[in-house]
Amino acid sequence: MSTIEFDSRLEEYRGILHGFAYNLTKDYEDARDLFQETAYRAVKNRDKFMPGTNLKAWLFTIMKNIFINNYRKKVKVNTVIDRTDNNFYINSGKQVIRNEGDGNIMMEELTAMIEGLEDGIRIPFERHYQGFKYQEIADEMNLPLGTVKSRIFFARKELKDLIYRKYGMTQTDRS
Repeated sequence: MSTIEFDSRLEEYRGILHGFAYNLTKDYEDARDLFQETAYRAVKNRDKFMPGTNLKAWLFTIMKNIFINNYRKKVKVNTVIDRTDNNFYINSGKQVIRNEGDGNIMMEELTAMIEGLEDGIRIPFERHYQGFKYQEIADEMNLPLGTVKSRIFFARKELKDLIYRKYGMTQTDRS
């Protein structure tokens, strides 16, 4: 079979091969890649095709084998090999149980720090934390907008100082 004849017959089966590739991969881009790899290997190994045999079946076999080999590679990559003495990784399971104790304690401490702030800066800070806009807080408290912004700034600053003092950080650690 000549090169031109081989290429024209390969082009003739393009649509059928694309459909088969899509049935295998269930993804348009993966199907295009699979077809491209199949066409490349078919053209590269054209001399191995026996004239008088079924070219369509030969192309389908190439495509199916490429798909199977790629699938096996993916499965192998996702396989976990546990070399620990007690099979720790295999026995650990997929469920991870998180200990939220540290986070709960920290939130309790932060809440206590916020509650310890002077009402004049605590209330605007809490409202802002709850999602209120500066103007809404100003209207609710009958304060100018700039005063609300200043009080929220001072609340943040005081909380930072409280946190740094509580956890033993020095001024140089803050930078």
